[in-house]
Amino acid sequence: MILARIVGTVVATRKDPRLEGKKLLIVKPVSPQGTDEPGYLVAVDTVDAGFRETVLVVQGSSARMAAECKDRPIDAAIVGVVDSVRLDGAHEAELAAAKRK
Repeated sequence: MILARIVGTVVATRKDPRLEGKKLLIVKPVSPQGTDEPGYLVAVDTVDAGFRETVLVVQGSSARMAAECKDRPIDAAIVGVVDSVRLDGAHEAELAAAKRK
């Protein structure tokens, strides 16, 4: 699973008929602290997520197992809206040290 933030939408009036009625969102991977990671993904929204929310994204065969995505040409799906992220103390210290470099 990937932590990501919703940063936009995709409108495609011509697409595979199996994607009709599916909301396509642009997501930006983020670190556990919420800082941007490289790249973007287009993902099908299965949980009615909103703009700038932090979400959980699955890719590949896991995306095709998400609700209402079976047998559809999907490579990434939003499967959860994140309420909070918490790391144990050792990982927080490690990330803080890496940030200072």
